[in-house]
Amino acid sequence: MELRDYLRILHRNWLIMLVLLLVGLAGGAAYALAQAPRYVASTQLYVSVRSEGAATGDLVQGTTFARQMVTTYVDVIGTGLVLEPVIDELDLDTTVAGLASRVSASTPLNTVTINISATDTDPETAAAIANQTAISFTNAVQNTLEKPTTEDAASPVSITVTDPATAPTRPSSPNVPLLVILGGLLGLATGVAIAVLRHVLDVRIHTLHDIEQITDRPMLGGIAFDPEAQKRPLIVHADPRSPRSESFRTLRTNLQFLNVDAGPRTLVISSSGPGEGKSTTTANLAIALAETGVRVALIDGDLRLPRVADYMGIEGGVGLTNVLIGQVDVADALQKWGAHQLYVLPSGPVPPNPSELLGSAAMDRMLASLEEYFDYILIDAPPLLLVTDAAVVGKKTSGVILVAASGKTKKQELAGAIRTLETAGVPMLGTVVTMLPTKGPDSYGYGAYTYGSTTNIEQDPVQLKKSESQPRRVKMRSKAGV
Repeated sequence: MELRDYLRILHRNWLIMLVLLLVGLAGGAAYALAQAPRYVASTQLYVSVRSEGAATGDLVQGTTFARQMVTTYVDVIGTGLVLEPVIDELDLDTTVAGLASRVSASTPLNTVTINISATDTDPETAAAIANQTAISFTNAVQNTLEKPTTEDAASPVSITVTDPATAPTRPSSPNVPLLVILGGLLGLATGVAIAVLRHVLDVRIHTLHDIEQITDRPMLGGIAFDPEAQKRPLIVHADPRSPRSESFRTLRTNLQFLNVDAGPRTLVISSSGPGEGKSTTTANLAIALAETGVRVALIDGDLRLPRVADYMGIEGGVGLTNVLIGQVDVADALQKWGAHQLYVLPSGPVPPNPSELLGSAAMDRMLASLEEYFDYILIDAPPLLLVTDAAVVGKKTSGVILVAASGKTKKQELAGAIRTLETAGVPMLGTVVTMLPTKGPDSYGYGAYTYGSTTNIEQDPVQLKKSESQPRRVKMRSKAGV
């Protein structure tokens, strides 16, 4: 994936990451506040070798000896030899091992000083433990580890407290800002991980970029999601100045550049599965094409679950099925719709053998007669992955346009539909993405520009369509004779 793909993932899941970031910050703060404050008190000891009246060489040797010994003395401080007297003296309710975990000692490199630190929940107790440990350590070294050979002699090692411990005024832990930041980083990292995991596991199509990864066929257009699509499916007719209507006109323009030098354009519009908006796309595209003055025939080729008659507001009792079985002539079944040269052929009665009818010689003859009169013939066909109807009728036309719904169509479903067309030898002209979000990283920016004032249609759109779609007989003459 490219950098823009990762940015799109983060943008798409920004709310999840924000919530987890806040949860992490709150969790870090809660953890910090739940911890008891701990104080650290430190004291510093200076270790030297007694050298009264010694020569310069002896002083150097003594200093070297002290540097070597302090590293050993650091380890001695955590033993019972030093800590047991501290427990007894301060009457601490702990063991040597418990106190050793709260007392630490270190020595800077190439020095003869030892730093002793003690940690406790009470600052006064921390300082007392550090100071008493220094005293106990001094006694252990001078009276046990480096005990003089004679009773009257002094220990060769001298230990001096250079910086006694004092009660700290601020706790050393918990570090509230650090824990809050760590909690926030953990929450943010979790959010990023979830975002990437969602992207990996999500096999649905969301953007035009997802389509480009599946097929190299042209992207003919993108239609934004409209929650009112069920109430007004023919948006080009109901609200011709809306941005969504303009997206259908953009689709119309892109479609006009396909096979510019070819003759009549007979196109099948299908999808991989149901509910992806193929029927509304076909109907709106037909209206948009008719607005340019060309002659358009809209055929409901979905002989299993027809929708065009309901969307266009016309009578669908007689239609394609009746024409194919020879009951009526195609000119008698076509119904003029609207003020332009748009004619609709509904599906008619649902037959028991849709695929056979669509693949019959009668279908060939009907399409041939329509191509002599119409500039565009749009056929709404069933989904490719459910039945073979679209592939069967696609063999008789200029090609198939696939409709995919953003956030609904799965990538493998679209790829399967494309393979079905390739196997059947049906040209795939391009794709149209529907239900694109209008906001967010996956939005389709066809623009919010509108011209003039939007017309308010007071009359019920269905009734308006019915009044404009009175059935009229089509005079099936060739284009040259019109």
